[in-house]
Amino acid sequence: MARRGPGGDSRPVTSAAASRRRPRTPLWAGRNYSLLTAAAVVTNLGSHGALIAAAFAVLDAGGDGGDVGLVAAARTLPLVLFLLIGGAVADRLPRHRVMVAANALNCLSQAAFAALVLAGEPHLWQMMLLTALGGTGQAFFSPAAEGMLMSSVDGEQAARAFAVFRMAMQGAALGGAAVGGAMVAAIGPGWVLAADAAAFALAGALRAFLDVSHIPPRAPGGGMLADLRDGWREFAGRPWLWSIVVQFSIANAVVGAADAVYGPLVARDHLGGAGPWGLALGFFGAGTVAGALLMTRWKPRRLLLAGTLCVFPLALPSAALAVPVPVGVLCTVMFVTGVTLEVFGVSWMTALHQEIPEDKLSRVSAYDWFGSVALVPLATALAGPSESAFGRTASLWGCATLVVVMTAAVLCVPDVRNLRRRSRQVAQGGGSESADAERPVGGLG
Repeated sequence: MARRGPGGDSRPVTSAAASRRRPRTPLWAGRNYSLLTAAAVVTNLGSHGALIAAAFAVLDAGGDGGDVGLVAAARTLPLVLFLLIGGAVADRLPRHRVMVAANALNCLSQAAFAALVLAGEPHLWQMMLLTALGGTGQAFFSPAAEGMLMSSVDGEQAARAFAVFRMAMQGAALGGAAVGGAMVAAIGPGWVLAADAAAFALAGALRAFLDVSHIPPRAPGGGMLADLRDGWREFAGRPWLWSIVVQFSIANAVVGAADAVYGPLVARDHLGGAGPWGLALGFFGAGTVAGALLMTRWKPRRLLLAGTLCVFPLALPSAALAVPVPVGVLCTVMFVTGVTLEVFGVSWMTALHQEIPEDKLSRVSAYDWFGSVALVPLATALAGPSESAFGRTASLWGCATLVVVMTAAVLCVPDVRNLRRRSRQVAQGGGSESADAERPVGGLG
């Protein structure tokens, strides 16, 4: 159909002209969202390579597996200790400033780590200290980043935005691990750590340009403890929220122990060594990318019911290692687990965005993060004694059983089964005006 031009003529608008007027990015991918996604890709590329580099830096310095564990624990401990404080700070101060400051701390600690490794033989305590600084930065960064991301998209397109964001992050993590491992072998761990420091610097620079003018000013509070109590009331007053956090505190702990301790041992004894285990982990990463891609199209109506049903396959890797299955079957299991776990991840973020008031997002995210990581060091430490007491096969079946039991228990919570996607959110409130307007694309909704 012809359209009239400015002068009254009826020349048709060509497809080329129309395409020039179309936005190059979706309407929901605004400035903040684009900056956050780009920065997340940069940091994930660097950080996942740096995890490999840190382990090899310890080994190259004469350490053993126990020393690698100590360095890893040195990162986790401050993460657990400071997460709740980080959430309160992120809801009190402009979130982008908290993120930039945390990135600066990570940049400096990784740069110092790289300098020590490149200069000679770093001491174990030095590596633990610098890694602990990185964990402290992460404790302040994570709640602020999650709150900032959720405030950067609107209710109508939140699920798709979160899916694309997670797909970009998971893809960068997969690529970062592959490239980082190759770089460690080619040029050594010190340079990979230096590249990670540069990635934090670039990401911090991108996040410095975030616009927070749309976020309403925080009302003056009664201090840090009052903020923490307020966040706890928000968290504890929602059964669907705290029940799923408790579920994942157990599930993450046992799955983390299975992946970190039992997986490499089973690979060594039955699968042919580290190569097949690395391949299986790569398939898991590919599955998370595929799951995020799926969630750009699928909008289950019952968010948490669909997401929680997709947590059951998280028991499959532990069961597969307990058998143990051939490498090809294990890779398939890991891929399927990655897909389904990402379905939960996007559904969970969408539920938080829909239900939690904007001014409390970071504090609630901090309680979520705290529950997710608090038991991981304990479970990893107990994995060895459990194997000695019950055997590896029984311990792996125990991990799988705990995942199934905790997930089934969460389905007994009515709010988990009944929480529905809403089509529009009331500004600044997390409430809704119209429910059930979006039809599910798949069958779990």
